[in-house]
Amino acid sequence: MAPDPQCTAVAAAKQKSGLSYAAIAAKIGLTEQHVIDICTAAKRPTTAEFEALAKALGITSPVSR
Repeated sequence: MAPDPQCTAVAAAKQKSGLSYAAIAAKIGLTEQHVIDICTAAKRPTTAEFEALAKALGITSPVSR
């Protein structure tokens, strides 16, 4: 199964941003563990979670689900 494109985009943007999982979680109101799970593709983000992550991490290009 191919990796989820939203998880891949979030993980790449997180690495590029230099922000910690905790800092991202604090910005968007999720737990640090939930952000880790999305970045490692253990969980897929909901539309609202992905939009919040995209805004916090500066993802501007559309990412298919």
